[in-house]
Amino acid sequence: MALHVIVGAGPVGTATARLLADRGERVRVVTRRGTGPDHPAIERTAADAADTDRLTALTEGAAALYNCANPAYHRWPTDWPPLAAALLTAAQRTGAVLATVGNLYGYGPVDGPMTEATPLAATGVKGRVRNRMWADALAAHRAGQARITEVRGSDYLGTGGSSLAMMVLPRVLAGRPVFLPVDWDAPHTWTYIPDVARTLVAAAAEERAWGRAWHVPSSPAVPMRDLATRAAALVGARAPRLIRMPYPLLWLAGLADPTARELRETAYQFRRPYVLDATAAERALGLTPTPLDQALAETVAGLRPVTGAGPARARR
Repeated sequence: MALHVIVGAGPVGTATARLLADRGERVRVVTRRGTGPDHPAIERTAADAADTDRLTALTEGAAALYNCANPAYHRWPTDWPPLAAALLTAAQRTGAVLATVGNLYGYGPVDGPMTEATPLAATGVKGRVRNRMWADALAAHRAGQARITEVRGSDYLGTGGSSLAMMVLPRVLAGRPVFLPVDWDAPHTWTYIPDVARTLVAAAAEERAWGRAWHVPSSPAVPMRDLATRAAALVGARAPRLIRMPYPLLWLAGLADPTARELRETAYQFRRPYVLDATAAERALGLTPTPLDQALAETVAGLRPVTGAGPARARR
């Protein structure tokens, strides 16, 4: 049994840990508080992953080190650099493959589907932070100092996901209107969390996948309106009432709300088609996306206990 070290126990870290553990691998999940999924093959360890020496010690003998961390949104510029540096150094010292969960922020605003060859032309702070992390890792790989790979997905669906869908679906399931600065009819790619885990593990294990980024196989893009309508139908809720907020209102909301303030930078993702092309990963890694309806059904099932939504309550 190989040892696999996972930093972060959010939705992707948890899905990755369970996937590996169910395959019979040894898994060590590292978080500040020692949290993580409950499984006999998973060891949960409390540590600061930005402590390079501590992380190196925890990674000794591991086949792969998975970066599934996700600092607070507004702290990316301060928290990511030391954490990313510690992860890369630990991989260099131990020889473990560094497999990072990335995103699409690094591409910035685009016209047309995004592939792994799309230029990294981020205009926002968060996208530039991710691009710096990738550039440092890629430089180490090309210098023969580390073995690295990265997988990039779009907005998540699945239990515990955090994305635009998670801002919209709870209200839809409860029969409430949604007021956001979104083009509700623009095609948008949705990435299923277990598909992220499968792509991450496959890329870490395949030598031919090292030294480059991969897009997570995802179902064909559909507008948020379509996704919301399907979700409402699953629970018998009323047809969704989706209202487009003018961008100036989002800007004003950001004066008092830190979350709204951070959304200003990425608002372009929801005002135009935002489409992911994962053909390369599908061909090279032999992966296919989970059908959208299956991913949505799991997402809705995870939300209903929280929202209390269902045929009876959704119409109140």
